[in-house]
Amino acid sequence: MKPTKAQLSALSRRDPVLGKAMKSLPPFPDLPVKPRLPYFHTLARIIIYQQLATGAARTIHNRVKALSPNPRRFPTAKEILGLPEESLRGAGLSRSKLKAIRSLAERTESGNLRLRSLSALPDQEVVEQLTAVWGIGEWSAQMFLLFHLGRLDVFAPGDLGLLEGMRILDGLDERPTQAEALERAEVWAPLRSVASWFLWRLKDGGEI
Repeated sequence: MKPTKAQLSALSRRDPVLGKAMKSLPPFPDLPVKPRLPYFHTLARIIIYQQLATGAARTIHNRVKALSPNPRRFPTAKEILGLPEESLRGAGLSRSKLKAIRSLAERTESGNLRLRSLSALPDQEVVEQLTAVWGIGEWSAQMFLLFHLGRLDVFAPGDLGLLEGMRILDGLDERPTQAEALERAEVWAPLRSVASWFLWRLKDGGEI
């Protein structure tokens, strides 16, 4: 999903400081990310990549994928539950990541988490459904909303990159608190995902 030009113009008018940054940074992309993966694979991948360097996470992800009966795709929830713990640990999954992925698989297979229905639910319900899985926190659920469901009004105040981008945007000496960030982000609704994208770009070295 992509905001219209009229929506982006309205956002720039509501926050001229952000509007100035938007002119100098790469445009907001068409989300969700492509190619679109099955939701189970997407969420398992988010778990694997949490708090790991990208290269290390990619290696572990590919090793788990190689355990699938069809190495061209990631194991399904049912296949994950059928794999020996030693094999998954041998692929590089920590005990906590293994527990989280198994929890995701169990809830998926039991029907307690209906992945196919997530795209039809309001944002907060998606967060509630996902954070009921052991090991999936609010930040991970928010990233799933933004990048994989393409929701346009997501803001994750616990994301340090966003807080740093906000510090740069507003010329602050220190990063804002989460409460301050939430209040600051209100002006960006209903396009807080768009504002977040530009804050991340500022953090990555963009200039106003």
